Amino acid sequence: MTLAGITGRSGCGKSTVTAGVRQQGIPTLDADRVAREVLLPGSACLAALAARFGGDILRPDGSLDRHLLADRAFATPEGTQALTRITHPEIVRRILAWAEERRAAGESLCLVDGAVIVGGLLQPHCKPLVVVTAPRQASIARICARDGITPEQAARRLDAQLPEETLLAAADYHLRNDGSPADLYAQAARVLDALRAI
Repeated sequence: MTLAGITGRSGCGKSTVTAGVRQQGIPTLDADRVAREVLLPGSACLAALAARFGGDILRPDGSLDRHLLADRAFATPEGTQALTRITHPEIVRRILAWAEERRAAGESLCLVDGAVIVGGLLQPHCKPLVVVTAPRQASIARICARDGITPEQAARRLDAQLPEETLLAAADYHLRNDGSPADLYAQAARVLDALRAI
């Protein structure tokens, strides 16, 4: 079975591409959703994050204040690395278990949508890799609209992520989200045809 990865910096439009792929009947998994699941109240990951970034990232009911964690984790490279080191092993374990279930069910192609694939524990398992890019200001606007944060906070998030050049160096396919939605979908359709042919 082919487990393809789709990645890109925050706000690039990769989730839009993934939604289009899902409509074509290809099993897809949102790594961000898995990341949220490993941070449910009472999880070992949550306890480790509170120890590293401060107990006040946990609300009185034990749930995570995601905005506060993001502000602290993405403020420095060391914070971003600590967040990754604490959460990613469990995220990757769950993703690979999902992929194995799809393979056992007879699927020949599955796709994982994740912002942090390149340079991480998941990269060796995602072959081929599709990278989506978008102009910086467009990405900032999307992040602000999606997460209700300021442009400065959105820019800080982007700056904490890998540069586009690094992502593109690892890419097997590149989707440029710098035109109309129809243009992005047309590019995605061509890539999907190529993935089905593997």
